[in-house]
Amino acid sequence: MTQTTPTCLWNDSASIHELTSSIEHGAVGATCNPVIVLEVLKKEMHLWSSFIGHLIKELPTATEDQIAWKLVEAISAKGAELLLPIFEQYKGRNGRLSVQTDPRLYRDTAAILAQAEHLSELAPNIIVKIPVTKAGIAAIEAATYRGISINATVSFSVPQSIAVAEAVERGLKRREREGLHITSMGPVCTIMVGRLDDWLKVHAEKQSITVDPGILEWAGVAVFKKAYEIYRKRGYRLRLLSAAFRNHMHWSEFIGGDVVISPPYKWQQRFNASGVQVVSRIEKPVDPDIVAKLLKKFDDFQRAYYEEDMTIDEFDTFAPTVRTLRQFITACHDLNNLVREFMLPNPD
Repeated sequence: MTQTTPTCLWNDSASIHELTSSIEHGAVGATCNPVIVLEVLKKEMHLWSSFIGHLIKELPTATEDQIAWKLVEAISAKGAELLLPIFEQYKGRNGRLSVQTDPRLYRDTAAILAQAEHLSELAPNIIVKIPVTKAGIAAIEAATYRGISINATVSFSVPQSIAVAEAVERGLKRREREGLHITSMGPVCTIMVGRLDDWLKVHAEKQSITVDPGILEWAGVAVFKKAYEIYRKRGYRLRLLSAAFRNHMHWSEFIGGDVVISPPYKWQQRFNASGVQVVSRIEKPVDPDIVAKLLKKFDDFQRAYYEEDMTIDEFDTFAPTVRTLRQFITACHDLNNLVREFMLPNPD
């Protein structure tokens, strides 16, 4: 895929081992956030335990939360270092390490923007993840205007994707009017395709909704393809990124597009061994009968599929947004708990 199509591979992990291996297989980007840091530490604690102790010693008044974010930043910076040659090769379009702003700030534009500016200074090839909430949309425009490449996250729908694209365009146009550079910027908008599928399955179970087997696997794919079509028609200057993998279609159905595919390392290994043909499918529409059944059965799919069916004011209460923010916020607390074990080891 990475050699025969315009579709790019990013690694949904900042594990040194996994990212190094992924780069060897064509990856040109990666991601870090509190969820990923917890996974990295499970696999590579031997690489980071002494650094955690160093942080605690060097920052004697820091809280566990402050130490945890220093750790996120350090792991992000290491991943960015591995990707820097690719960044220079692609002149900013690829070779970036995505680092997520604190999900607990999702309602505060100024706080998101302040952290985005700080994170963007960790390395020249940082791309900052900002949630697609009401406050996040304003932060995306402001960050873009300030020259920060953004990766819009906590995004599941066509309305969110369009709001992100319009915000980025406003930020880029403001820079252009003032003679500021944009050529080395590389913004993307994530659609967490599997998380939309997850929610519809949960909703179907709660509401005793019966659908044909397999239909719910197509919801995120249909949204991504519709958003991609709109992006191309309108000429938006950012790419879509597929994330939250649940089946091979979250990769295979987007091959051939000028998009980013960002699976975890284990999914990359599964895809490589799957026997699924690497052929362009991005232009192949989802079966209209499947889309029609999803629209008929699920109001939330309709909200995700039609541009006009969800406003920016409604982003924060969209069920997949709420579920994902809750998980990301929980990961922050879990990371704090891990740091606490170093700061206050149990004496028993």
